[in-house]
Amino acid sequence: MRHLIHNISKWTTSLYRVWRREFRLVFTDAGVVIFFFLLPTLYPLVYTLIYNPEIVRDIPVAVVDNCRTTSSREFTRMVDATEAIKIIGYASTLNEARQWHAQKACYGILEIPEDYGKNIGRGEQSSVIFYSDMSLLIRYRGFLSAMTDLSLATGTKIRQKLYNSDSQPINSSSIILGDTTQGFASFVIPGILVLIIQQSLILGIAMLGGGANERRLMNRGIDPLAVKAPATATIIGKALCYFTIYIPLVIYILYFVPIFFNLPNIGNIVDYLLFIVPFLFSSIFLGMIFQRAVTERESSMLIVVFSSVVFLFLSGLTWPRYAMSKLWIWIGNCIPATWGVEGFIRINSNGATLEQNTLPYLMLWLLTCCYFIIVLLSELLTKVKTPYNHS
Repeated sequence: MRHLIHNISKWTTSLYRVWRREFRLVFTDAGVVIFFFLLPTLYPLVYTLIYNPEIVRDIPVAVVDNCRTTSSREFTRMVDATEAIKIIGYASTLNEARQWHAQKACYGILEIPEDYGKNIGRGEQSSVIFYSDMSLLIRYRGFLSAMTDLSLATGTKIRQKLYNSDSQPINSSSIILGDTTQGFASFVIPGILVLIIQQSLILGIAMLGGGANERRLMNRGIDPLAVKAPATATIIGKALCYFTIYIPLVIYILYFVPIFFNLPNIGNIVDYLLFIVPFLFSSIFLGMIFQRAVTERESSMLIVVFSSVVFLFLSGLTWPRYAMSKLWIWIGNCIPATWGVEGFIRINSNGATLEQNTLPYLMLWLLTCCYFIIVLLSELLTKVKTPYNHS
């Protein structure tokens, strides 16, 4: 029993020495300080500022009215009354409207055909033509939403007149959950925040690994700053160091940034902080795995450059995961940010509880265990090959 207590005490002391040593390495390395502190502090602000205001309003549109009737003018006024579109004037021909577009005076052209008023008067189906500038998809999205809503409202109004009724045959209403403003920032930023945490962790940990490799190269395979400790104490000590550093950063990124910019923030902070615990540990251990491939400090930049876009797509933020092939879904399942984005958005934007995120939560703990085992095996092999200095 005494021997067991002595071993536990020795292991705990080794873990503390690793934890303290790693803290010293983090705060004495300017590059790691930038990636651990400056990057996760400024990136959320920069990203959110880029996407504010969240939706585009009063996009200039030119009208080519070939009908010139009361109904066509009424339709034009309804278009101008939408939030997204602002009518800047009437062009006499389509070519003139195209010239306005070439001069960037407008980003859309509404063409009303000659028979529009006649068809509407007869109760027949009519159509209008809308040309949209595709240089920015957010403008196209605004045009599409506005014209779709307007066509439905116009159709309902015409049917009411035909049946001499003041009531709609079917009452419809829209209740938007999560992204209540339908804004791009409210849609994408909560997921981006989770990706920033993962990528900054991987980048900083990989840079620390590159620094350790450089010290070994300069000292005949010995890292003079290494601590002689069991493999488990080394791994857990490092992980606890990074975890301790990132707790206040996570609170700032996931709680205060959404408040600053009025983003969705209806979840319980306790729920998503508990949810983030396995996400942080799985990201830390994934960073330690990437660390093994870094031979120089600068090489860590290549890992982030090549992995950031891949992780963004695999998370499902820019392309739905159900539309991916089974191979990419399986690869995405192995990335902590994939489950982190899904679970955090559910809690933060939709008000889900931790119990309602059982699958993402358990998957993050599973990834944590798997990555820990991989790092442990790698650490054991490294300890066999590499001698320690007795610092």
